[in-house]
Amino acid sequence: MINKNRYYFRSRISEARFRQPARCFSLDFTATSTAALTGISVRSVNSIYLKIRQCMTKVCEVATPLKDAVEVDESCSGARRVRGKPERGAWGKTIISGLLKRQDKGYTGIGPDCSRATLQGMIKGHVAATVIHSDGWRSYDGPADMGFDKHFRIHHGENGFANGERHINAIESFWTTAKRRLPRFNGIPEHTFYLHLKETGYRFNHRRDNLYLEPLR
Repeated sequence: MINKNRYYFRSRISEARFRQPARCFSLDFTATSTAALTGISVRSVNSIYLKIRQCMTKVCEVATPLKDAVEVDESCSGARRVRGKPERGAWGKTIISGLLKRQDKGYTGIGPDCSRATLQGMIKGHVAATVIHSDGWRSYDGPADMGFDKHFRIHHGENGFANGERHINAIESFWTTAKRRLPRFNGIPEHTFYLHLKETGYRFNHRRDNLYLEPLR
């Protein structure tokens, strides 16, 4: 018999019992911990978590374009840093691009590399800002050619990490959050990494909200 559950179609888990793993998810418990607390199998919890992450991803994908002052940056996830090679060049890295409207929400995406075509393509597709803030990476050359009014750069090797309004501290704070959170899962399969990344972005964007009460639509 299939229980009536408006949140999980054709589920054998009742709606009342479904709320238990949903609340654990909002508190960022792992599937293993949630299964132990609720008595629901890890397989079922993982299935519920997967569907919630898919909903979060859809919400994140329609949250652009970002306007006003937007910080752009890229990071890497995956293989450990190789001695003598910069982070962008280390083998086995997943390249993550980030955009963040100051004092507001951000957007993340995965790209094949850190080339100008890749990074500027992401900016064109998800930003409608008048001001772009970036670091000194050469792939960020030329936002004026894309129609943006101003482009402020911070060269970390020359003038530190901030010079008045010239900084990318907001997007850097997101990378710090992501790099602390993602390793908790002890290795994320490649086919679900994108969903975990989007979940991390969603949590960052709604860090002041009660995720259990936040509608995913």
